[in-house]
Amino acid sequence: MDPDYALFASIVEAGSLSAAARALAISPAMVSKRLARLEARLGVRLVHRTTRRLSLTPAGEAFHADLTVILQSLREAEHRVMGTSAHPAGRLRVSAPTSFGRLHVTPHLHAFLAAHPRVAAELDLTDAYVDLIAQRIDVAIRIAADVPTSLAAHRLGRNRRVLCAAPAYLARHDMPVTPGALSTHRLLAAEGQWPWRLVGPAGRRRAVDGVSHVRTHSSEVVRELALTGVGIALRSLWDVGDALAAGALVRVLPEWEGPDDLAIWAVHPRAAAVPPAVTAFVAFLKDTIDPERWE
Repeated sequence: MDPDYALFASIVEAGSLSAAARALAISPAMVSKRLARLEARLGVRLVHRTTRRLSLTPAGEAFHADLTVILQSLREAEHRVMGTSAHPAGRLRVSAPTSFGRLHVTPHLHAFLAAHPRVAAELDLTDAYVDLIAQRIDVAIRIAADVPTSLAAHRLGRNRRVLCAAPAYLARHDMPVTPGALSTHRLLAAEGQWPWRLVGPAGRRRAVDGVSHVRTHSSEVVRELALTGVGIALRSLWDVGDALAAGALVRVLPEWEGPDDLAIWAVHPRAAAVPPAVTAFVAFLKDTIDPERWE
């Protein structure tokens, strides 16, 4: 497989040359040079470059679709070979949301590695939805309403979301008593998380739109801002459950929550032979993650 093909797939998945450079740990200049080299060899332009984001040409779209099929075939070939061994072994690439991975995967990874010493784990924490085929990810944890049929999905638990704030913030501001009152408060959310959709008594629904008091792309930053009394956030219980139990955060409008439409999943590409390391890691996640803590 020409490494420039994999680089092109990474560029498409990342959405920009600079993002691909960060993912591949090379310079943006090198990514641009290798893309230009690939286009010159093929004799077609694959990508329209802009200052903010790239878009694929028709030739680029067709080439990427063909590459996706090839990468999937390579992956399945690897899985068939690796599946000849009954013991988990070899490389295992795992992707997880940043906060979830830090709180609920990383602290327990040592136990999995101790039980399966022949596995070489790679853990990528990112809030982006990675292309499992293009990025050659073996297992990903996703928080979503549903999962594409191209992926095998294992449900790990619910994803309850509640409104919360630090006691210090509520000591300086009145506790809101209706969703409408939230418009007078400092609200916290990462980019792309507006509007908040809430479900209340008798199934009543309310959308809350706004601008975060602190602009950020990081959900972890939102959590820390809430803990330090900056404002009110809508957070998953797996993220703030311990802080609520300890009193570092308190529920706001406890009769209102995010809709029960999201779940936590472990997903991996469908294959004729799933590698033992993948099967073992999914089983490990099911044994380790206790969804009842977040009910």
